[in-house]
Amino acid sequence: MCGICGYINYKDDFIGKEKRHTALLSKMTSSLTHRGPDSEGYWIGDSAAFGHRRLAVIDVERGAQPMKRTVCGHEFVIAYNGELYNTSDLRSELEKCGYEFSTSSDTEVLLYSYIHYGEKCAERLNGIYAFAIWDSMRQQVFLCRDRFGVKPLFYAVSGDAFVFASEIKTLFEYPGIEPALDRAGLCELFGMSPARTQGCGVYKGIFELRPGRYMTVSRRGISTKKYWELKSLEHTDDYETTIEKVRGLVYDSVKRQLVSDVPLASFLSGGLDSSIISAIGALEAKKRGERFSTYSFDYEGNDKYFTASRFQPDSDSQWVPRLAEYFNFDHTYLVCPNSALTELLKETLYAKDLPGMADVDASLLYFCREVKKRHTVTLSGECSDEIFGGYPWFRDEKAFKTRAFPWCYDLDVRKEILKPAVRETLRLDEYVSEQYERSVAETPVFEGDSAEEKRRREISYLNINWFMTNLLDRKDRMSMASGLEVRVPFCDHRLVEYVWNIPWEMKNRNNVSKNVLREAAKGLLPEDVRLRRKSPYPKTHNPHYEAAVKKLLAETIADGSAPILALCDKSKLNDVLNGEFDYSKPFFGQLMAMPQFVGYILQVNYLLEKYSPHIV
Repeated sequence: MCGICGYINYKDDFIGKEKRHTALLSKMTSSLTHRGPDSEGYWIGDSAAFGHRRLAVIDVERGAQPMKRTVCGHEFVIAYNGELYNTSDLRSELEKCGYEFSTSSDTEVLLYSYIHYGEKCAERLNGIYAFAIWDSMRQQVFLCRDRFGVKPLFYAVSGDAFVFASEIKTLFEYPGIEPALDRAGLCELFGMSPARTQGCGVYKGIFELRPGRYMTVSRRGISTKKYWELKSLEHTDDYETTIEKVRGLVYDSVKRQLVSDVPLASFLSGGLDSSIISAIGALEAKKRGERFSTYSFDYEGNDKYFTASRFQPDSDSQWVPRLAEYFNFDHTYLVCPNSALTELLKETLYAKDLPGMADVDASLLYFCREVKKRHTVTLSGECSDEIFGGYPWFRDEKAFKTRAFPWCYDLDVRKEILKPAVRETLRLDEYVSEQYERSVAETPVFEGDSAEEKRRREISYLNINWFMTNLLDRKDRMSMASGLEVRVPFCDHRLVEYVWNIPWEMKNRNNVSKNVLREAAKGLLPEDVRLRRKSPYPKTHNPHYEAAVKKLLAETIADGSAPILALCDKSKLNDVLNGEFDYSKPFFGQLMAMPQFVGYILQVNYLLEKYSPHIV
């Protein structure tokens, strides 16, 4: 994986000004060093300039970027962040068409795919990616993002220049682009976050190319098109065929994503999803006479303080050793110290340029840094619950009856902490409702669906386009802040497209959560692991963290100059600290209860301190 940036200005001639543009590109790419610690590169054309930071994974020696190729007298240049998992297939197609390759990198395959297929190349890609291509023949820049938004791509306009980058902080390095927050941005921070409306960069004038879209920037203007979307169709396969197809798609996806020229491993929680990925990795490694590497995560004190709940019925610690022995994994146990959870809150804010999941993000950043000491690429089990219906709200009657995001039913605590004038200006309920209704209206329908199945599709669509993208965004930022690439096999679009149309009575047969996937894992996993109840990413149960983060917020607001106090009511924040709100009630998803809310408030304050955004 890598970091990319660049800009286009058709009203400026860059020739003869290379020194100035090199200096600007250097400044922009320096802000992306964490994403690509191995090398940097620049390209400057007549009216476009690209920068690149590289994390070398495939063809380490020859895959440098930006990469330039000349075909029929026309120059094509690519800056690319991501991985293609059908590289060999595309390469074979292109070789038959007469293209000759000088590297084994997917970058070159992607560039020639665009040269040959044009904009339609996007439909042929299987992978996680965000890239920009300068096309001298059409005098345009083509930007494209993968179907689920695994890889980020932000953009803004400054004067006559169109500017793009992998991260928001890089846009702020371009002259004229400065952080500002308007009503929409503040509503995102206090009403939607840590999720984020697709396409919204939160800061005023900052946007993100939505998943499954491509964009062209030319002298005629800016155009965006959707190249992929889910389609609701009748599922015609019987139960046994469905299981067999899911098994084949999962295995093929994992196998494709095991390709790497650098050390590769997998995250392992002992749950269904990560166990399937790790088991397939072990089987493929065994064919080569090797052991497969895995990592598990836990927290200091969780052996003492863990308490089972509806959301976390048991601890991973009892499952991981069994799997490590069963598959002979080369396994590493990682334990996050309690101190890291508060110490890394600021760093996670800077990694995202936005507040996130507080200590849940901080722990992931810590773990990724530890994994990076031995490995450059890992696989992870995200996205299975969203597509197979693994979350509690897929079976929750309240989710079916309430016109609200199921991971955040009410905004009470979010609104309560705001100053009355801010609350009145933002109108959070109105903003959140608008985003909810707009998203639900996008849900692809099938005329044969019952009212219940239609509603279930809506919940699934919300999960894929909101909750899942938030988790993918989190995983990208925390891993790339560590120079670690994380791949997500359950995000293979072929698998998602197929599972989208599997009826609920198959997915949840005999009232067994993710039944189809569990059946597909028969013979692959030990039975008790295959049938283990859903348990999310682990979080700390250590009361010392809660005490530490509350102390940190108390000290912050004791200083009357804390920028958060311009927006939030100090007395209400003290009520939060004094336990006047229900501390066991999740404020977002399954993991973020009030201790995480306290951490989130701190992160908002860090944002205001770090970027000093103008409030408009």
